[in-house]
Amino acid sequence: MEKALETMINNMPEKTGKSLDQWMEILASKRFEKHSHAVTFLKTEHQVTHGFANTIVTLFQNQSSDQEITSEHLISDQYTGKESLLPLYEKLIDIVNQFGNDVVITAKKASVSIIRKNQFALIKPATKSRIDLGLKLKGIEVQGKLENSGPFGTMCTHRIQLKSLTDIDEEVKKWLILAYQKSV
Repeated sequence: MEKALETMINNMPEKTGKSLDQWMEILASKRFEKHSHAVTFLKTEHQVTHGFANTIVTLFQNQSSDQEITSEHLISDQYTGKESLLPLYEKLIDIVNQFGNDVVITAKKASVSIIRKNQFALIKPATKSRIDLGLKLKGIEVQGKLENSGPFGTMCTHRIQLKSLTDIDEEVKKWLILAYQKSV
């Protein structure tokens, strides 16, 4: 069976017009509730045959499951000894998840990147009592809670320091939305 799958993956560019990696990127930019919805999407929007569509979606879901497990571990490690900051992180994630299906959340060793076409925000547990929210807001002056990027350097143009849930107010949401909108 592995040989047949390998052959199918090798033939994918010729038979479907894209490599497996390219199909993975396309599926990663969408959100599907069910396996069948993703298969239908590939068949109707990209004219992929059922066999290839089913294989692509299955491989994508297997990869996504592995990534979710890895992401959970990375986030768990980031907040070890900083557990009181997890509700702040979760609230920020809830906010960005409302922006649209084009938001990708990528956990790294020390931070979490929030990406549209480009990274527009970065969430980092900076100390045991503070999360730094990095934002890309080129052309925006420092004001209110919006500070210079600080330790983020060129990864972000600005930073907001968050110590409690009440710090994540309408101003913070406004800056997050603006960073999302500018990331096209």
